[in-house]
Amino acid sequence: MKKISPYLAITSLCVSLFLLSSPKESNLTDETPVINTLLNDWHAAAARADYTAYFGKIAKDGHYMGTDAIENWDKTAFAAFSKPYFDKGKAWDFKALERHVFFSKDGKTAWFDELLDTKNMKICRGSGVLEKDGKDWKIKHYVLSVTVPNEVLDDILPAKAKYEDAVIARLKK
Repeated sequence: MKKISPYLAITSLCVSLFLLSSPKESNLTDETPVINTLLNDWHAAAARADYTAYFGKIAKDGHYMGTDAIENWDKTAFAAFSKPYFDKGKAWDFKALERHVFFSKDGKTAWFDELLDTKNMKICRGSGVLEKDGKDWKIKHYVLSVTVPNEVLDDILPAKAKYEDAVIARLKK
């Protein structure tokens, strides 16, 4: 029987323990469908005005950034702003056209970007951060942006400036 050097034995043991304790890339990839379902269900809850299902997917300390520069809400403020829309029976209807999901090395944080068909606003971009809370993912931060094709940016800027110059001045104070 051939003897194994103590150095080789310890090195092999350390490598084995490291591999067993490291998050496996395949385990992280398995969460992508879960996150896609969560986000699709979240958007669908708004379309059917299911207030409880919609806000249940946002973390208690979650934040939502809307398309207007002043729309920076914590969950409570966003829920209060949104309630009248949900009470009318239809909030908004966003459907993902494309989505990319990424994970932290420990698999407890995910971030994503998505292109959305919003009908009225046409294509919008959503991006956000999710955090694993026990076995469930919760939306910690979401940003909704209106996309502007580069070809029409010069036409849009004057209309935008008309409203946002006052916001810029207020924020600079």
